Amino acid sequence: MTLKIENTVFARLETEGRLTHPIIKEEISPGRFGFRGEIALKFQTSMADEKRPPELSIWQVFSTAREGAPDFEVFMCYLLSFEYLQIAIDVLGEFFKPGGKYFIYSNNQDLLCKYRIPIGDVTFYCLPIGEATAYNEFLELLFIDKNDIKKLNTAGKMDYIVDKALEFDADWDVISYEEGLKRMGPVRNPNENRPV
Repeated sequence: MTLKIENTVFARLETEGRLTHPIIKEEISPGRFGFRGEIALKFQTSMADEKRPPELSIWQVFSTAREGAPDFEVFMCYLLSFEYLQIAIDVLGEFFKPGGKYFIYSNNQDLLCKYRIPIGDVTFYCLPIGEATAYNEFLELLFIDKNDIKKLNTAGKMDYIVDKALEFDADWDVISYEEGLKRMGPVRNPNENRPV
């Protein structure tokens, strides 16, 4: 039997229309459901039947959950601004657990700094984003060579990466969210220096 989204923590997000632009949204291995895409945090007010894009979203989400589990197994995303982490917690907080592997790439974090940021009992690995996508930076962080996974299908690649992410640990500086806000720079235009 194929694992359905209704049997995972993604069910509420799906019902609320928060899971957008999916690259993958399906069971990726027995009992493990994967989602890659965007998660809407704030919605614009819709007029009549008009469907408007979200006012604020988390981009490049890479996340999995086990069947029946109340939390995300692995969660990785890209935030345009580090401060949006608190908004993400407001929307998704119930799905993060102590000991989970949660990775946040933010546009305005110093390129030379990596932090562990505890929020409640949950720790987030917070990293800067360079020129690459969060996905490519994530592979690099986990020491995954693209040649190791190129023969796998999309679900197989995701499953492989999640297994590696679950083994990840780092003793980066621990700072508070408030301290993180103080250290963040201005948001860079993510499209500058990109070839047209």
